[in-house]
Amino acid sequence: MLPENSSTLWDPIERKILPFVTKPGRYVGNEINTIVKDISKVDVRFALAFPDVYEIGMSYLGFQILYHILNRLDYVAAERVFAPWVDMENQMRKHAIPLFSLETKSPLRSFDIIGFTLQYELLYTNILTMLNTGEIPLYSEKRGEGSPFVIAGGPCATNPEPLAQFIDAFVIGDGEEVIVELVECIREAKQKGWQRQEVLAKLAKIAGVYVPLLYETKATIKGYLIVTSKRTSQTLVDNDVLPERIVARTVPELQEDFYPTAPVVPLIRIIQDRLSVEVMRGCTRGCRFCHAGYYYRPCREQKVEPLVRYIQKAWEQTGYEEVSLLSLSTSDYSELPELWFRLKDFLKNLHVSLSFPSLRPETITPELLQSLKAEKKSGLTLAPEAGSERLRAVINKMMKDEDILRAAKVAFQQGWKLIKLYFMIG
Repeated sequence: MLPENSSTLWDPIERKILPFVTKPGRYVGNEINTIVKDISKVDVRFALAFPDVYEIGMSYLGFQILYHILNRLDYVAAERVFAPWVDMENQMRKHAIPLFSLETKSPLRSFDIIGFTLQYELLYTNILTMLNTGEIPLYSEKRGEGSPFVIAGGPCATNPEPLAQFIDAFVIGDGEEVIVELVECIREAKQKGWQRQEVLAKLAKIAGVYVPLLYETKATIKGYLIVTSKRTSQTLVDNDVLPERIVARTVPELQEDFYPTAPVVPLIRIIQDRLSVEVMRGCTRGCRFCHAGYYYRPCREQKVEPLVRYIQKAWEQTGYEEVSLLSLSTSDYSELPELWFRLKDFLKNLHVSLSFPSLRPETITPELLQSLKAEKKSGLTLAPEAGSERLRAVINKMMKDEDILRAAKVAFQQGWKLIKLYFMIG
């Protein structure tokens, strides 16, 4: 059953398209804990766009965080949209159906803001596909007064220039606070009737926001593209006060209210089909190959008490059978023993298992593994990255062979029969 304010697109989608695509559950929406607002009663409509299929996008905790933060603002309606699979894209083009949101089945072009998350570079062409199927001009400079503002953020936004022609504004750094400032700016723009160029100039004044149209770039002798100076076009507003340098936004602490206690529960199986909990952001290790370890600095930890509250509340709203403690290096979380002590009875009584991403071998102890197999054994992953201690030293991945072998021995003694190892090739 769709909300009363759903788009009239749904009827042809349901009758003409969904019967002919694989996994139609990717496109129907209406999942548990979905937030659907009356779009006639909000000032700003925001399409959270993930440039990959539903199963990938719904596995990303950051997507759920932004969905929660935006929708708790009474003047904003945030909806989700994902890249269609090839069969769906072909059917949409065949029947002239534009890309649409899950919540109200509204065309992408009907939103005020479209916000893409940039998790890895191979998704860039999907962004263009989504804009094209959403009937939105690909190039930023071609968008008129009625076009949505296309923004992008995430780890890959540290190098925005490959997408600079297509994105109106990039968010550099953490998005939890700046996203609210962005929608407040768009709300004010709509109320006061600002022209598009004026809105872009206002957005550029927000700390951590880079508006490519307002800056010049040039190639260095080595071929690197760098931002060199502000444009001097007379069409720009307040050009003289645009920041010379864009500094990444960083939230000083991971606030409890960033995280949704009622995350959306997919109707189909997704890649990470579990309750994801961020215990720490950033990393102190400094591996030379790890972009995220530098991008998310400084390292910030959550306190045990809000984590326990969150896990208990979120489980009540989702019923997941597994809780995953997320960070770049979860075994480095300083309060991990205390967190496990506080959670073990709660998880055991509900038959909920605990899982980690990859672990450092020197942190693997019988006590840690006992927590992982309290209900059922989750996978165990180590990330040597390179095959020799010499190469690991080169990339600053300080991990000894003897530590890896000791960790494997402890794991086998605790009942594990399989250990996954991550290696980089090339």
